[in-house]
Amino acid sequence: MWADYTAAHPAAVAASPEYTIEHFGDTVRLADELLAHVLSGRKRATSELVADFLERGDPVPRIGSHWIACDGRGVPRIVIRSTELRIGTFASVDAAFAADEGEDDLTLDSWRREHRVYWTRVSEAQGRDWSEDDEIVFERFAVVWPPALADPGYGERQSVSSDRVV
Repeated sequence: MWADYTAAHPAAVAASPEYTIEHFGDTVRLADELLAHVLSGRKRATSELVADFLERGDPVPRIGSHWIACDGRGVPRIVIRSTELRIGTFASVDAAFAADEGEDDLTLDSWRREHRVYWTRVSEAQGRDWSEDDEIVFERFAVVWPPALADPGYGERQSVSSDRVV
């Protein structure tokens, strides 16, 4: 999958050659559910504790970075590219971001309720307490591969012809 994306989008890969291979959530069921929201177009944002990146030894993403999103069984399904990132606390999330995460009923109230439960569970599993003051990476992204699933403008082969990109 990565080789095919690299061949089709060499400039994007040259600008940000690093990528991770991961899945959404912390269970097979949740990973599949959240991936389904991405595949349907409903989900174009995600959030994760900075502590979780550190726990895995992964760098915090940067704008333009890629990740290969897998289903709950670890099968690669799509390539995602970060388009917007910020670090903030739980209280800093707004309704627009909650809706872009595409989960539950898309409201800020449900986002707060469900993420409290999720981050408490994940943190406890790693032997730490979660606090609303913990740093969170808020990330918006685009699906860029494969072409049949890519967001508009990302699925076509990009090449340079004279002075324009097609």
